Amino acid sequence: MERNQKDMEITQVRTNTLICFSHLRWDFVYQRPQHLMSRLNKTFQVYYVEEPIFHAGKDSYVVKNTEEGVIVVTPLLNDKDTEISSVVFRQKLVVSNLLAQKRIEKFIAWYYTPMALKISSHLKPELIVYDCMDELSAFKFAPAELKLIEAELLGKAAVVFTGGQSLYKAKKLLHDNIFAFPSSIDKNHFQQARQGLPQPADQSGITGKRFGFYGVIDERFNIALIDEVASLRPDWQFVLVGPIVKINPDDLPRRNNIHYLGGKSYAELPSYLAGWDIAIIPFEKNESTKFISPTKTPEYLAGGKPVISASITDVVTPYADMQLVSIADTAPEFIKCAEQEFSKTPSQYKTWLQKVDRFLEHVSWDNCVDEMMIHINLALDKARHTNRTLKSVA
Repeated sequence: MERNQKDMEITQVRTNTLICFSHLRWDFVYQRPQHLMSRLNKTFQVYYVEEPIFHAGKDSYVVKNTEEGVIVVTPLLNDKDTEISSVVFRQKLVVSNLLAQKRIEKFIAWYYTPMALKISSHLKPELIVYDCMDELSAFKFAPAELKLIEAELLGKAAVVFTGGQSLYKAKKLLHDNIFAFPSSIDKNHFQQARQGLPQPADQSGITGKRFGFYGVIDERFNIALIDEVASLRPDWQFVLVGPIVKINPDDLPRRNNIHYLGGKSYAELPSYLAGWDIAIIPFEKNESTKFISPTKTPEYLAGGKPVISASITDVVTPYADMQLVSIADTAPEFIKCAEQEFSKTPSQYKTWLQKVDRFLEHVSWDNCVDEMMIHINLALDKARHTNRTLKSVA
């Protein structure tokens, strides 16, 4: 009982504003930042600062209130001067104006990209949090200086979170207050897929066995694998939901049984998932996927769908190790896994689903935020104690 009371005291917020700097636009794909910020907004007023948009007008910013109450801030910079040093300096002014106009004094600064440190290094937050959801330096078109700036951010951050266990192992010696928070789920949202939802119009006409993927289709996506399996099994249908980014759409395979349905809203995903026989994570094994922890893994499982994934480290452990997910990196392996899934009896599927539900029982974004808040408030207490000590010495 005493421990529970202590935890309750720790999780009581002691500042009321959080400013999140992100490289991902709020309306792009609903993923980790949106899940966490929407829930943290119940404790803080969250400002979500996006990368700038260039326009013909004066330097300024626009704000948009999301349904969850998060305030999305988009800097607008005049497009006549796009020289890097000028852009950084002007973004600093925009951020300073935001704080002044909103009368923000005490706040927590939360980073998804180290590059945002360049536009916010002049600020004086009570606490800096770095939520390292991906190894951004391994992604296509990553800035050459990203690793150096990340080292600076790690030196400033009071607490660091990682988006998975493999990323934690890679970063754990770089900070003394770092914790792994793998991808989580909104179970109620994705369990709707088990209820036989009506099929979306652009999927309803696709007949036969459906293999589905949703997410960003980029350099991580194994184009060759999908092309080969689709050619070997023309009776299987591949439904690919999501925006195409950083790759040439002309490089994607075009077959009668491969269907590109484009980006969909977060609210629509369970309806697409409900109509699939098997959900897939067909990623390449390269630098950009070495440390990822795909959020879609537990989401697919919550929807009650068998999953075939590439041998991504954070999918193999724990999901494949617990026989919740099948692993395939080649076309023959993929076909074998799929045929095994199709041969399962209703009893075998029920047993598997019970294992899935036991594993996911305590997995949720709500629990994730609750645990993060314990670390954040402990770090706040430590920072304030240090500040009081320094003032008394002075």
